[in-house]
Amino acid sequence: MKVLLSIKPEYAEKIFAGTKKYEFRRSIFKNPDVKTVVVYASSPVQKVIGEFEIDSIIFTDIENLWKLTEQASDTGRSFFFQYYEGKDKGYAIKIGKTKRYETPLDLKKDFKLSPPQSFVYI
Repeated sequence: MKVLLSIKPEYAEKIFAGTKKYEFRRSIFKNPDVKTVVVYASSPVQKVIGEFEIDSIIFTDIENLWKLTEQASDTGRSFFFQYYEGKDKGYAIKIGKTKRYETPLDLKKDFKLSPPQSFVYI
């Protein structure tokens, strides 16, 4: 099963450049059968640009999440903790094999979908 995630373009680019090793989320899909994330690069790109396999998912308290991911994090400590402000626990999706599409896809035209606020199962 796949899930479509909205990701800011600068972070989406880092995923396909191989420099972003984790996608951090405050909340996440609940279906354990999701094995692939399809990446929707949000505004101003507004296109589906590729996908990646989920290597693993870490769910733990924020302090421990930082300790487990800081060496591979593409954010600084202050940004990380600011992102999770108000949350006791968080998620880190470890990015596996990536596949960048040669031609980005239009979400509305190609899939008849509206951009997800967070995610949508596909």
